[in-house]
Parts: sequence; C-alpha cells; structure tokens
Amino acid sequence: GMAYLVRRLLENTANESILRRQFLGKQSLDELLKPSTVESAPLSPTLSSTRCNEEATGALGRGKGEGEPEFTNEPHTDFARAEARKRMRAALATVRTTLGRRIDPAFPVPRGLTRPTLTPRNPAKPEEVVGVVSAAVPQDVDEAVARAVASGRSWAATSAADRIEVVAKAADLLRRRRFELAALEVFEVGKGWRDADADVAEAIDFLEYYRRQMRRLAEPIRLGTLPGELNHLLYRARGVVAVLSPWNFPLAIPTGMVGAALVTGNAVVFKPSERSPVTGHALVEVFREAGLPDGVLQFLPGEPEAGRRLVAHPDVPVIAFTGSKAVGLQIIAAAAQVSPGQREVKKVVAEMGGKNAIIVDDTADLDEAVAGVSASFLGYQGQKCSACSRAIVLDAIHDAFVERLVEAARSVRMGPPEEPGTGLGPLIDQRAVQKVLEYLALAQQEGTPALLPDPARRSGPNFVGPAVVTNIRPEHRLAREEIFGPVLVVLRARDFDEALAFANSTEYALTGGLFSRSPRNIARAREEFLVGNLYINRGITGALVGRQPFGGGRLSGIGAKAGGPDYLLQFVSSSVISENTLRRGFSPECS
Repeated sequence: GMAYLVRRLLENTANESILRRQFLGKQSLDELLKPSTVESAPLSPTLSSTRCNEEATGALGRGKGEGEPEFTNEPHTDFARAEARKRMRAALATVRTTLGRRIDPAFPVPRGLTRPTLTPRNPAKPEEVVGVVSAAVPQDVDEAVARAVASGRSWAATSAADRIEVVAKAADLLRRRRFELAALEVFEVGKGWRDADADVAEAIDFLEYYRRQMRRLAEPIRLGTLPGELNHLLYRARGVVAVLSPWNFPLAIPTGMVGAALVTGNAVVFKPSERSPVTGHALVEVFREAGLPDGVLQFLPGEPEAGRRLVAHPDVPVIAFTGSKAVGLQIIAAAAQVSPGQREVKKVVAEMGGKNAIIVDDTADLDEAVAGVSASFLGYQGQKCSACSRAIVLDAIHDAFVERLVEAARSVRMGPPEEPGTGLGPLIDQRAVQKVLEYLALAQQEGTPALLPDPARRSGPNFVGPAVVTNIRPEHRLAREEIFGPVLVVLRARDFDEALAFANSTEYALTGGLFSRSPRNIARAREEFLVGNLYINRGITGALVGRQPFGGGRLSGIGAKAGGPDYLLQFVSSSVISENTLRRGFSPECS
C-alpha cells in the first residue's frame, strides 16, 4: 500500500542508498558491497554523526587553525555496548571509594574564624556524603580576587596560541577522565548514566569550540582601505571574570563559562553551586593539570553570601551566571551599583531559566509527540532550564494525547541513578522535593491531575514520580512559574492561533517546541513562537554546542548564546587603532 511505497521511496532516495551511490556517485559494486566500518573513540563510541556535524558547523570553520579539523560534537557514549557499561561500573566503584574526602581552599584561615563546610550528599542516598568542602568566608573573596588580578596580568599577555593550547589540553583531560567525571555526577547530583555522560561531552564541546573561535578573535581586523590610513579593530581581555554556576549541569556549564573567560585572556574566580562543589573542584584540577598558571583560576566554594560579595567586588568587571531568575535579577541589580574603587561598568552574562512549552497540533504524529514531550519533561527529573513544563494541545487531539502521554510517563522506570536502566531518578534534595509537592497540592485547586506520583514507587526520600495536570489555563500559577521537577501541565487550545498565544504568554522565552506536519503551522511557529531555541518535531532539551547555541530572551536571560560564534565577545573589550601612514619628514634618531 501507500506506506510501503513511501518506505521504498525513502530508502532508495536517501543520500547513502546503494542506488544513488551507484548511479549518481559512480561507485563500483565491489566498493558498495564492502562491509561497513565505524571508527570511534575508545571511550565514547556511539554515532557516526561526523558528516552531519560537518554540514551543520561548516560556517564555523573560520575559527579553526591551519591543518586542524573543523569542530564536531563529541559523541555520546553508547551504553548498549558491554564495554561501555563495564567501564562505567568500574568508574562508579572507583569514585565511591573517594566519597567523603575533604577539600580545602588555598586560603589561610583568618584568625578567630572557623570555616563553615559544604557537605553535598548523594540525592539517591542522602546518608552518603559526597565530600566535605571548606566554604569561603568574606575575606576569602577579597583574597581570591586579589590573586586573580595579580596573576591575570601575565595571563592576558600570554599569546592566544598558548592559551588555546592550555584549553585544548583541558579538553583532552576531560576525555581521558570521562567515565570518572560522569560517575561523580551520578553521586553528587543524581544524574543517570546518559545524562551524566552527556554533561561531560558538552564540557568537551565547549572547550573545543571556544578554542577554535579564539583563533579568529586573536587576529586584528582591518577596517577600511583608505590610502594613507591604517585602521585595526582588536580585542583585549576584560580582567577578572566571576563565574557562578548551577548544580544541574555541574561540569558542562561551568566549563563553558570558565573556558570562554580563560581562552580570551581573563583570570577567573569560580564559585560553583553549594550543591555540587566536588564536581566543580574536579574541573579546577583539570585546568591545573592542563598547565594553567597558578592563580589564574581561583576556586571559591561557598554559600550565597560569598557570591554576593564576589558580584559586588570593584575589581570584577564581568559576571557569568547560570541559575534561577530570582538570583539572576539580584545579580543584575547589584552589578548596576558602582562600588568605591570600581573603574568599569560591570558586564553580566546570565541564563535564568524558563517555563517552556511544546505545541502539539492536530496534524502531529502522536507517536513522535508523546515521545518528545515525555523525554523533555522527564529527562533528569525535569531539573533542566530547558525542560518542557507546558504542553499546549489542540482540542481535536487533546484527550487522545493526554491518555497516551500518561501511559508513557507511568511506564518510566524509577530507581537509583547508579543503575543503567533507570529512567527517573531523585530530585536534588529535600528543598526541591517540598517545592514540587507544594505545586502538586496547588494542582488539585487549579486543574485536574491526570497522573500523580505513586508513593509505592519511591526509592528514597528525594524521589518524586511524574505528574500530568490538565484543565490548566495560562493565568494559573502552574502555567507561569518554573517548577523544576517532573511535573507537566497541559493546556487545551481551540486552534493554532490560541496555541501560539498561550506559548508566548509567560515572562520567559528560553526553549519551545512544535510537533506538526503542517507546513503552514511550522512556518508560523518559526516567525511567531518567540523563544531563544525553537525545536520542531523533536524534543526541546539537549542543545548541542555549535549547532544549537543556547540562551533565551525576556526574563530567561541576557547575553549571547552559549556555544555560539559571538559568545566570546562578552569576555573581551574592543579597541580601534588608527595610524596615519603618510609620514612627513624623517627623524634619524627615531628610526
């Protein structure tokens, strides 16, 4: 029938089909019948996506060095392979033996003061302490900035080629320690195997991408061609960059911010989330092993007070932050205040979360839509700023979609993230659990729960099952506020116009999605669905460096997109040098 015809058309017109390669590519039958081979890295072999990556990133090749391959994304590990599972289990066993170790900062304890400690715990087993980290006191902030200022001068004067080399070595070290770092994330922040591995892969991507982009920025840009005048635009480091990173991507996000600041010649004071300081310390160790000079990267674990003091410091001209809207807006407000001794207007780069929606119209493939929405709201328990928390479904298919979505969510396996088959793990801690439970109580008032967490499926105090809530309107709190958990609200829309209005009705504009087979609706979404990252007929999480630079508008953040070609510009200042080349006279003593 028609389905068989379509299948044969797809098979025989594909770029890699034998017919196409024989008749258009003029390849011989002997060559076509050779066994296929896939070359892959020993630690992370998965997908033969190189060709797609090269096509998607070809325009970014301006940043590569001579003889250097163009940027391609690091493949994710294929845990269907026995070798990969064996290595991950070995890494988990090794990292478990290091849990509870003490990490002290490089600052002397001020007289008369006792340092507080951060004790991150395994979200799946809260009785298990991952590390004991000495937290910074206010004097440490001043000391860290002073050291960064002193070391930063020579680092800024270091050639771009040498800085790029350090970043390249750091990327190689991340590859070498890939399973170890992924295992650490399993214990410290409760990520499952695939999510943890993807976080390490993204960290590698940031370093590889930014070092290539720095090659382009390092060259002065010639402006104009007027005879007798030479004009150049060049970029210089800003000084000290404060990096404040979140716990939900404890390696990738700080690696991107720290790597961008370092490769452009800045010194960095790095304050990781108090929930993930051990992974943050591992990142600092990687840069030190890569040859970063002492003092250029300062590690400053601490409570929020340390972050506030760092943001307000007069010698910190750039602040890179990822976290909640509330904290981000506080940072922006604090950065607008000029402190005594401050000589520069502070630059803030902030990503602050979202209330992301996926529209499902009445032409959508429901199999794809259910799978895409499920993965987008349940991935890492919904603890992603890009996660889907609103599904906007057209009236004609609303009931069928909800029924299938509930069954899909109910079938996800909940359990410890140490196990490879786990689909839904724990929330980060009890604060997160209580927040989700409060919203679930609100769901009973504002809407109609189609699925609530089953207490019998809980594997520990931090586990909360998936929830789907229907009969929600755009004005409800559940449709406006970021929940950060496995909770999805479903809004019923009369038509595509109303669906777009619902999608654009919040103060956030980070990610969004559309499942549709209507060219007209897809075209309208491209123009009218106003978000930083719009995904069509796929899930809305998992942006890839260089292919889907990430960042939003409205109250989702300010600054250029992470993993994009203009991201490094936020960490430099530009200067124009204009020289009159028409000499008048000659001075021997000046020659």
